[in-house]
Amino acid sequence: MPEYFPEVSEPIQYAGPKSNKALAFKHYNPKKKILGKTMAEHLKFSVCYWHTFMSTGSDPFGPGTMLRTYNEPEDPMEQAKATMDAAFEFFSKLGVGYWCFHDHDIAPEGETLAESNRNIDAMVKLAKKHQRATGVKLLWGTSNLFSNRRFMAGAATNPSPEVYAYAASKVKKAIEVTKELGGAGYVFWGGREGYDTLLNTDMERELDHLGRFLGQAVEYKEKIGFKGQFYIEPKPKEPTKHQYDFDAAACHAFLQKYDLVDHFKLNIESNHATLAAHTFIHELEYAAANDMLGSVDANRGDLLIGWDTDQFPTDIRECTLAMYIILRAGGFKTGGLNFDAKVRRQSIDTVDLFHAHIGAMDAFARGLENAAKLLSSKKLEKFIQKRYAGWDKGLGAKIESGAMDFEALESYTLEHGEPKVQSGRQEMLENILNEYL
Repeated sequence: MPEYFPEVSEPIQYAGPKSNKALAFKHYNPKKKILGKTMAEHLKFSVCYWHTFMSTGSDPFGPGTMLRTYNEPEDPMEQAKATMDAAFEFFSKLGVGYWCFHDHDIAPEGETLAESNRNIDAMVKLAKKHQRATGVKLLWGTSNLFSNRRFMAGAATNPSPEVYAYAASKVKKAIEVTKELGGAGYVFWGGREGYDTLLNTDMERELDHLGRFLGQAVEYKEKIGFKGQFYIEPKPKEPTKHQYDFDAAACHAFLQKYDLVDHFKLNIESNHATLAAHTFIHELEYAAANDMLGSVDANRGDLLIGWDTDQFPTDIRECTLAMYIILRAGGFKTGGLNFDAKVRRQSIDTVDLFHAHIGAMDAFARGLENAAKLLSSKKLEKFIQKRYAGWDKGLGAKIESGAMDFEALESYTLEHGEPKVQSGRQEMLENILNEYL
């Protein structure tokens, strides 16, 4: 078998923060224990198939810039096999435990659904062989319901019932192969589940169809005995102006309306949060507060560019806050940190893929250590507990128990007068956070 990454002769190792070796982890030590679990168990790093191996550096203004030897075979299936060989070589040399894919990342789409399914089956057979040989596991699978022309007006929300049926057929197959590969979960993200103009859109009907589609997926999951977690991934703006899965709150409300909330968690992506005019931390906190935090697509965007740039996460402060929320929520159950990120258009060498992932893994390792120390200190929790202490007794406890109606609250206010206000101490708390970075 050809070697696709000869510049990395051995698996990337932990070398410590004082090391000058570029292809080594400075902070990610997979065996190091923090709060009773190893770093590897806490972080559950995953490499995404699409950006890492299928992306060639194209952007809205030009075609790809990256030449990969595994893309050289002219036959689509031979190219798919070479790409998968390269992918598992990369996973093994990087030292990650998980990977993620869309159905037609790993297999070319055929002229018919039957041909597409045969292509997928052949590649799943190869993937199983590689998983057994390397020990790398599938974090989650999904289906591409956005690239093909047939999905230009959406998949589950398409005005054509034939397109809905085709989308359902693809998801059925993708769930089956995710189960076959031992996937811990399956992600739904509405690449084109939204609209450009209401002049040609029946929003109510489209939302109902999306709810029905997800409900049918749950039924099929139960029918075949797939035990993995279903996820919804919030995604605003791109590519449609009004996405139905805009942010964590919108997805949560949607799932509640269609009685699906018990069957799904959220897969939160940093870059999608910023496109929704939120922070990554906000979306994580909303999901955690509502017991909806499932998995994370770890990346970052560029606030000066208006699209999904999918850069590798290297902001230590953001990684610290993210891990603080994840740890406080009890850590990952079935999800993990999937690097839904791509190297820049000018980073054309295959070794750049290693540098990108090493930097991101080190950033989250530092974030994990910082968050564990911050959590153990309880400095933030104690401040918040004190700030909300009024709700633990007296008036606050009565309000929360339902013992005070509007009339009773008015009587209390008339008797006690102007309420005492307290400082939020934001600057002090930001200083405390900086002590742990």
